[in-house]
Amino acid sequence: MDVLHEIAVRVAMRAAEHVRLRRPQVFGGSSSVDDDAVQSKSTPTDPVTVVDTETERVLREMLAQLRPSDSILGEEEGSEDESLDGVRWVLDPIDGTVNFMYGIPAYAVSVAVQIDGVSVAGAVVDVARDLVYSAAKGRGATVRGADGTEENLRCSGVTELSMTLLATGFGYGASRRAVQGAIISELLPQVRDIRRIGSAALDLCMVASGAVDAHFEHGLSPWDWAAGALIAAEAGAVVRLPAPNSTSAQGFATVAIAPGISNAFLAALRSAGALDPIPG
Repeated sequence: MDVLHEIAVRVAMRAAEHVRLRRPQVFGGSSSVDDDAVQSKSTPTDPVTVVDTETERVLREMLAQLRPSDSILGEEEGSEDESLDGVRWVLDPIDGTVNFMYGIPAYAVSVAVQIDGVSVAGAVVDVARDLVYSAAKGRGATVRGADGTEENLRCSGVTELSMTLLATGFGYGASRRAVQGAIISELLPQVRDIRRIGSAALDLCMVASGAVDAHFEHGLSPWDWAAGALIAAEAGAVVRLPAPNSTSAQGFATVAIAPGISNAFLAALRSAGALDPIPG
């Protein structure tokens, strides 16, 4: 486990260096961006940049050297092996691509390693703030600052639903967004406030650190939650996840909650219909 954890941290940090270097080269100091630098995926508002694809290649090349027998699932290149058996690395080269494009400092590299579909180690690097969140199953979760200092992560001690700071995100399709908007309108009067950061991996790490008290979102893919959900769980969060072979289109909910409000928040989600999938 320690070896897998160390590799996850190592390759995520190397990929984050690439993202940090390439952003000003691709998006900074220019009145326009080359048409080849940004393409659309599921909808015109769902972008992928050349840096996403480059960074996934950096991750895959490192893992090919360090763990040549393991399978890989990546956001941009998918997987050649659909089986969940054995060791699988789950990669999101840039979680928060829209933030990355616009220069909003909230995007991350996420690397998880799963055994038989269960995350056992993972790392999420907050690229702009140079923070490295990581965890190994049963070993707790930590965050390492730019100065190298490391702290243990623990969820907030909030006990009242009305005092809950909630993080969430929205899909790219209009029909899913309409349902999500209705859910938010029901939840908003019940909580302290809502934050939409734009990176599910960072949302989950913020639950782990206590920066927010809960996170839920529909339609995440495994690469969005595989590392962050483990980090949140190891920091004490109550976590509910889609199946490891689920797809975004199925629209299942991902939930992470500080333990003191877990029952009340789950009840609020259930009442709002937020535990049901939102296909799209």
